[in-house]
Amino acid sequence: MKRAKILVIEGTDGSGKETQSKKLEEYLKNKGINVKRYSFPIYSSSTGKMVGGPYLGKEEICKSYFEETSALVDPLVSSLYYAADRRYNFLKEIEDELYKNDIVLLDRYTTSNMGHQAAKAKSNEERDKILRFIETLEFDLCELPRPDKVIFLHMPFEAAKELRKDRKFSDGNESNEAHLRNAEKTYVDIAQIYNWDYINCLKTGKFNDLSDIKSIDEISEEIIALTEELLDKDISMCPKMTRF
Repeated sequence: MKRAKILVIEGTDGSGKETQSKKLEEYLKNKGINVKRYSFPIYSSSTGKMVGGPYLGKEEICKSYFEETSALVDPLVSSLYYAADRRYNFLKEIEDELYKNDIVLLDRYTTSNMGHQAAKAKSNEERDKILRFIETLEFDLCELPRPDKVIFLHMPFEAAKELRKDRKFSDGNESNEAHLRNAEKTYVDIAQIYNWDYINCLKTGKFNDLSDIKSIDEISEEIIALTEELLDKDISMCPKMTRF
């Protein structure tokens, strides 16, 4: 019994993860490939609402319960909220879809916990401790399958700041500039550690103005080329999650 290949679109704030995952979904469907796309956190689910409101403080859900805001909550505590949302939704729906499709496309995954929570570390030693915790928590304890490919979109902070300057609402992470800067650096570091496929969203070496940013279609073409590599790749089965 074959399973779908798990492809993750990950990226720094403002890198266009949702836009690109939707474009890739359309491309794959036009090729006749069975694909199912999800975006984490899944805010429509019970656990997703808990992440979006009480933790992140998204205005459309509710105010955060954390006075210090999510960007300053202990990273191990924060990781638990996101891991719970993934396990809950895999048990409820996503795991079944692994055996009905060719590709399960994820806009953010365990990789987001890695980038945002390890960004709270004060040293490389602390960063590595957080990463080990997240791997154990999500892949071992929560039994989530490891992705078959992670495509990382790097939008430098200054470029993302310019792109989102007219955005009205921000959550606890998005409104903290120091956190976003730290997350960008951490993402770039761990993309190398975990050998993620890297896409620079700039046409130039340094951001000066919006003309330096690659177009949506240019980035999409790079993503498609990397995805084609995965389509030709053989993958192994993964154990089913435990249901209690």
